[in-house]
Parts: sequence; C-alpha cells; structure tokens
Amino acid sequence: MYRFLLSRQWVILTLVALALIPTMIELGFWQLHRHERRVELNGEIAGSLAAEPVPVESMSSPGAEVDDEHRYRRVTAKGHFDRADEVVVRRRTNADDRVGYHVLTPFVLDDGKVLIVNRGWIPSSGGSQTAFPEIPAPPEGEITVTGRLMPDQTTEDSGIKNVEGLPDRQVMLINSEQQAERLGEPVLGGYVELTEPKPSADTPELIEEPDHGSIGNHMAYAVQWWLFAAGVPVGWFVLARREARDRTAEDARETTEAEPAAV
Repeated sequence: MYRFLLSRQWVILTLVALALIPTMIELGFWQLHRHERRVELNGEIAGSLAAEPVPVESMSSPGAEVDDEHRYRRVTAKGHFDRADEVVVRRRTNADDRVGYHVLTPFVLDDGKVLIVNRGWIPSSGGSQTAFPEIPAPPEGEITVTGRLMPDQTTEDSGIKNVEGLPDRQVMLINSEQQAERLGEPVLGGYVELTEPKPSADTPELIEEPDHGSIGNHMAYAVQWWLFAAGVPVGWFVLARREARDRTAEDARETTEAEPAAV
C-alpha cells in the first residue's frame, strides 16, 4: 500500500520535510535566545537608569570606549558649555517621527577635558538643508549636568553612512573621536544624552528614556517555529495516508471495471 513512498516525488518530499524539522527547531531556539537577551538587556538598562549618578570621568576617559554594561549609566559633570563649537547631527527624528537635528554641544570640564553632550532634538529650519539651524542657547556659566552615558556611534553599529562634504558644523554620527579631531582637545569617549538641567524653551527636546519594559514577540515566534516543526511530520503523515487511500480506491475502481459482466 505504501510502496509509493519510494517514488522520486515522495523521496524528495520526505527529504525536504526532514530538513525543515531541525531548521525550524533551530529558528525557535534563535528566537528564544533573542528573547532572553532582550530580558537581560532590559534589566541592564533598568539598573543603569535607577543607579545613582556618578562622575563621568569614573566611566570614561579621552580615547576610551564606553562598555555595553555602562550604556545608559547616569553620570554627572561639572563645567561649562562651549556654544561656539556646537554642531548638529542631521536626519534625526523625535518621538513623533519628525525629522530634524540632534544638538551636540561640547561641555568643558573643570580640568579642561571635553564631554560631548547631546542636548536634544530640534526641528529642521524650513526647507534649507545647508543653513545652520537656530538653536536655543544652553545655560551659561559653570553648571552641573546629568545625563545618560552612551557609546560612540559608528556606521557599523548604526547603519548610518558617514557622509563627506556636509555643510559647516553638521555631522551624521555622534562620535567622540571625530569631535576630538575637530576640536583639537582631549574628549572623553562616548557622549551623554542630557537629562538635567532641562531646557528653558520648548527645544531642544530632551531625548526620551529608552524603552526597557517591552520584551517584544520573540518568545511567541519561538513557540510558533516549534509548532511548525511539530506540524511537518503530522502533515507528512496526513498526506501519505491520503495518498494511500486514494491509490487504494483507484485500484479498487480499476479492478471493478476490469471484471467481466455477469451473463
């Protein structure tokens, strides 16, 4: 009855089914690992945001890289803003997906080192893509700022191309190494997303706190892949039974038609 399973069509179908099962199981584990990593990352972000602020120089130094474990760590710095060397980061969106700029203002520490501070988002100024936008001034004089420590942005990590030949005082990436070269000063690695003091005007809009409550759909996708894997042998069995039943019915019909009519 099941000799048809040795046919070329069914051998290929069986091999495909056998290949799909481990592939789907592996995809399920891949989604499970993504779920576990997201849960772990949410915990790290929540811990960094809840921790008491520490001096930024305890977390970074000129030319250093910000470790992933210190991402979003709240830090403080004492010094003054250097508005003369302020730049903007092109093609950045706010919470409403409006396109504008991020404002990067060098913050000169008491010991002369420079911290790059992202003061927030501002809208584009009309239709001009070359004119430097109008930006509300930062607080003057010596102050203490607080913010979230972030690693340098790179094309590899962000997918943002570092375009050459941009208008004066405009950049594509927030990168302390590039800013150190531009300023000719010792710049702490990474940068800070400002949280305090808050701007006195409506802009710049402070960068929103990262979402660390959502875990996404990775677990649901993992279960889905495993259900697909379980469904493959079931589907194969159903198809084989149907094929056997149809062949048996066909053989019975041919036998009946071949029998001589009764006299």
